[in-house]
Amino acid sequence: MKKIKIASGLAHVDYGHLADIVKEASDAGADYIHSDAADMHDLKNMQLMGGHQVIEGIRPFTDKPIECHIYTRECDRLFIEKIAAAGANMLIIPAEHFIGSELAYIVHYCREFNMKIGLTLGFYTPLSFVEEAIYDIDRLHVIVHGLDETDGADNWGWRKSVVDLLHRSRKLIDEKNPTCELSIDGGIRHDNLDKLIECDPDVVVLSSAIFKDADGITKATIKCRKAIDDAQKKYFG
Repeated sequence: MKKIKIASGLAHVDYGHLADIVKEASDAGADYIHSDAADMHDLKNMQLMGGHQVIEGIRPFTDKPIECHIYTRECDRLFIEKIAAAGANMLIIPAEHFIGSELAYIVHYCREFNMKIGLTLGFYTPLSFVEEAIYDIDRLHVIVHGLDETDGADNWGWRKSVVDLLHRSRKLIDEKNPTCELSIDGGIRHDNLDKLIECDPDVVVLSSAIFKDADGITKATIKCRKAIDDAQKKYFG
């Protein structure tokens, strides 16, 4: 049985102690460090997060792969070069903004700088947006939270299509590019991930579940690891 990996998402952290936080998450068992970023177009409240300065700052404190997940409408070679030089191992960009020749250039640039490339399926973005690119990407990154049953903070309901979407995503990957990872992201906690694990992801992104847990980062990571492993054994063991 494969190991489902944990990516510790830096969306809900104390940036004043970022290096210590990343080190603790890494030591506690995180497999990836997931650095969210945004430009001036999308998610403006997040614009100070996750770019090459943050990656450069945390790189000495973890030996785990760092992935830059950016919400953006534009991504040029210079940005890719800068995050690669800072120590990023993967770039993840929104599928709805990058198709055709523009995406081909980005894939080429990532390969030039020895980085992996992922595409995000965000709110209401159909799986069809990645059907052509699936052969050449390393991560299909599915945002699982929706708009209903949310308090606008840490508690999110799933998008209504999530189970069906994940099953179709798994099938697409298995048929077209089995080396591509399927990851899930958005409002995932130790107590609500059971049905998502049944969809057979490769990576689970956890942010508030780790960094806002009252028990602290280490205990929260262990708690989430156990919940993932228990669910995986339940459905695949």
